[in-house]
Amino acid sequence: MAITISPDEPTAPDVLTLLGEHLTDMYATSPAESVHALDPSALAAPGIRFWTARDSSGALLGCAALKELGPTDSELTSMRTTTAARGQGVGAAVLAHVLAAAAGRGVRTVHLETGTQDYFAPARRLYERAGFVPCPPFADYVLDPHSVFYRLSLTAPDVPATGPTAARPAS
Repeated sequence: MAITISPDEPTAPDVLTLLGEHLTDMYATSPAESVHALDPSALAAPGIRFWTARDSSGALLGCAALKELGPTDSELTSMRTTTAARGQGVGAAVLAHVLAAAAGRGVRTVHLETGTQDYFAPARRLYERAGFVPCPPFADYVLDPHSVFYRLSLTAPDVPATGPTAARPAS
């Protein structure tokens, strides 16, 4: 499957539908106080970069955002793959693209929060395969039995990224 990952607007009609599904699932699987997914208006705020993955026909496959936390720290957030695209490598491609973009912009640490429930097990496996390691809560997060926190240290890319390539974890 050919995948194109590019900056997009979180308010595009098909993206709104995907983000609505994302928020619905988050509230169905986690207590309200443990839902940290951003809504479309928050994803359009300054300091947040938002990407979508689309197939060759332009159909939406997934999305992710990178929220600036500081000069060299960011948070991966609102990562979602459409139900139809799951298990086809879309999540891994989007994650690799976002990490490469982060490294290219001088980000050295990427953090994320995800759920502890079984529903989130595939996401946790994806992040762990990419080199994310558990860490304490970051930014404004607090300890929560329904949340797990991860971080990944990045190194600068040796060559400019020409496609969805993963940033290397720091040694």
